[in-house]
Amino acid sequence: MAIAITFLFSIILLLQPNLSLSQTTTTCTSKTFSKNRLFASCIDLSQLSASLHWTYDPTNSTVNVAFTAPNPNSNGWVAWALNPAKPSMVGSQAIIALHDSDGKIVVRTSNISTYSGVDFSPIMYDVWGMEAEQGEIGGVWVMSFFASIKLPHGTTKMSHVWQVGPESKSEELQKHDFGEENLNSKGVMNFASDGVNSGSSNSRLNERNVHGIINAISWGVLLPTGAIIARYFKAINSSGTAWFYLHVSFQVAGYILGMAGWGTGLNLGVKSKGVQYTTHRNIGITLFSFATLQVTALLLRPEKDHKYRKYWNLYHHTFGYTILVLGILNIFKGLSILNSGHKWEIIAIVIVGFFIGITLLLEITSFVRSHLRKKNLATITNPNKQDQDVQSGV
Repeated sequence: MAIAITFLFSIILLLQPNLSLSQTTTTCTSKTFSKNRLFASCIDLSQLSASLHWTYDPTNSTVNVAFTAPNPNSNGWVAWALNPAKPSMVGSQAIIALHDSDGKIVVRTSNISTYSGVDFSPIMYDVWGMEAEQGEIGGVWVMSFFASIKLPHGTTKMSHVWQVGPESKSEELQKHDFGEENLNSKGVMNFASDGVNSGSSNSRLNERNVHGIINAISWGVLLPTGAIIARYFKAINSSGTAWFYLHVSFQVAGYILGMAGWGTGLNLGVKSKGVQYTTHRNIGITLFSFATLQVTALLLRPEKDHKYRKYWNLYHHTFGYTILVLGILNIFKGLSILNSGHKWEIIAIVIVGFFIGITLLLEITSFVRSHLRKKNLATITNPNKQDQDVQSGV
């Protein structure tokens, strides 16, 4: 059964598209942001070399966006706006990244009602989590901003415009150019779509999910099950050596699946340059290294009566329990990275609780069985002991 599970998920992994370790595109799918931000969809906008990234949540009509565009001026500004009426500057609800009097990049909003200028003001949509960043890439300054927007219920499609300006000192915007690109930087946006060229972005998101699923099954289900089999089922005399083969089957299956998960993690690291999950990565490397040592040690397992067998057992048990603890810890680290929500964290807690409950139950059963066995053995070896206890009033 364990081998079948491993085979199934290995096939799923192999069928995932775009798992190449090389990255040749320079589209929106290759862009990375600080704080390990990832978005489900993206699109390269038609003008100004800009791109829009977003994740839309239909349950609450909320969209998380990132707008990014190059700007030849390090003190420049960039803007992106939604217009519920038409693709025009007037009437647009704008989010603008610019520089304050200290030269710090900030984010402001504006309900643009005239062509004569921009006054910062609240817009008709609830907006929060606004942040901005900029950096020099290939000699060109690139500005990006992030925001969460509450859209009208059921509305996913509307006009949008975007712009790049030359300078913004003390939060005052200089007029943008009126070239062909500037005048044509407008279109219609559908947040319910996957984006024109978001295939690789979705692939990366899907690959993260596959990475999480197969590692959760490996380190969170198969390996703990194998450990439980080894600790408790070998005590059942009638099981013979069946427990051993079951134990090895689950552990090898978990290791193979864990190896696939480790590989997808490395691939994600290559695809997401500048994005680092240091703790999750370091635990993963340690985990896979320990698991490899465990599998290798199986080939060096001494016979039961060998003088070094007790040392091998100590090593095997120590590394085994360490792997279980690190595996569960890294599963929860991974869930926090995926921003999977409390539902999946609760499911993970329930599964861990189930294994802890089974372990406690089997531990009690094992203790009772051991106690009864010792009592029966004492009765057999000293049959007069019970009579003596009765006569003495014990």
